[in-house]
Amino acid sequence: MKKIISVVGARPQFIKMAVVSRVLRQYYEEVIVHTGQHYDHNMSEIFFEELSIPKPDYNLGIAGGSHAEMTGKMMIELEKVFLKEKPAAVLLFGDTNSTLAAALASVKLLIPVLHVEAGNRFGTFDSPEEVNRIVTDHVSSILFSCTQSAYDALIAENLGDKAHLVGDPMYDAFLFYKELAESGAESHLTGLNGEKLDFPTEFYYLTCHRQENTENISTLTNILSAMEELDAKCIYPVHPRNKKRVVELLKSRSFENIIFCEPVSYLTSIKLVNNSKKIITDSGGLQREAYFAQKPCVTILDFVVWPETMTKKRNQLAKPVKADILEKLAVKVTFDDNEKPFGDGKSAYKIVDIIKNTIN
Repeated sequence: MKKIISVVGARPQFIKMAVVSRVLRQYYEEVIVHTGQHYDHNMSEIFFEELSIPKPDYNLGIAGGSHAEMTGKMMIELEKVFLKEKPAAVLLFGDTNSTLAAALASVKLLIPVLHVEAGNRFGTFDSPEEVNRIVTDHVSSILFSCTQSAYDALIAENLGDKAHLVGDPMYDAFLFYKELAESGAESHLTGLNGEKLDFPTEFYYLTCHRQENTENISTLTNILSAMEELDAKCIYPVHPRNKKRVVELLKSRSFENIIFCEPVSYLTSIKLVNNSKKIITDSGGLQREAYFAQKPCVTILDFVVWPETMTKKRNQLAKPVKADILEKLAVKVTFDDNEKPFGDGKSAYKIVDIIKNTIN
């Protein structure tokens, strides 16, 4: 049985790998390498537990530092693993530093790179993820696109001969786990001081972790001030790298309408998505999950990540400004069950079929 190495390092990658691995392992020996990019228990370890993903064969424990430091350390350690395991191919997901490091280490060793979620373009190098994805796409042997717009971008960059439109593994995962989330997710949240917090009857769901929204305390305060004006409580799981700033902010100001809590597991996040009134985020993954659950979403970014979610104002871009966020949240939207821009929920089978026909 041929060997394929799957490299992951961040929450969205664990989710995509969960659905692909389930099919891949029927035909290949899979070796999982966790770079350690997300190291918090609820951002990493718990995903392997609740999604029934086999434990990583390697955990490199590389997190923190500058982009160059992190990527460089990952390349060095990944190269060692690749030389030892001698895989037929390396399977990558998304656009993190883990993705870029694995792509560069693989291609230098003449190992085929298989990239899931290829072709997405933000249109700006201000986003490090844009650089990671473009470089990975151009050194990959097989490209798997989630949407038509991503597939079209690959054709425009003369990559169409190795591109395949397969649908979104995140949608596969959402369909597979949404019922389990209602029964299997946590029944409470964990506060920043370790206390147990009950779910409110009605709530909004906020995720906010990107550097441009959290590095400046006034920007973060503007976003949180908008949440204070909502007609129901707002649940805000605080990302580990943003926790220190939030804790400092709470020493000088109180936010009565916001439930600050520790990061939540994937199943709990899906439960929050499905039961929220609306979603506010700067996460590409949560934008899609909001769309899957037919929940209005406001995205606090300057660029479009998933244009398919933006139709009929179902997902709207907002500046990190209180008035703009509240204005966008006030818009009423509708969804159409017949629209399926992210595929039919069977992308994992399509991905593995293409691999079987290509990696000999």
